[in-house]
Amino acid sequence: MLIPCLACESRFGPDEYFNACSDYNRGMDLVSWTCPRCGNRDDLRVLPGELGFGYPHRGRFDVHDRLRVPGLRRQRGDLRLDISLDRACWRVATRLRQPA
Repeated sequence: MLIPCLACESRFGPDEYFNACSDYNRGMDLVSWTCPRCGNRDDLRVLPGELGFGYPHRGRFDVHDRLRVPGLRRQRGDLRLDISLDRACWRVATRLRQPA
């Protein structure tokens, strides 16, 4: 299965795609992803069997586009999101923000 970048349409294997995830926002249940090819940054929601793309709106995240990824699973932790597909697993940590 190849997962596309919605900006440049490059396609990535799951390992390359999920290794490009940089931050998990537990409050909004979002993962930040940066395309390794074009540098486009997307926020996405990892859902069972799919990825949800959209925009924050009025304090919540509205999913507008869904991309099916059969077998995709997720497990929320206190400061991380564990993403698994088949036998592989990726951990996306929450980046702790410093108080201003």
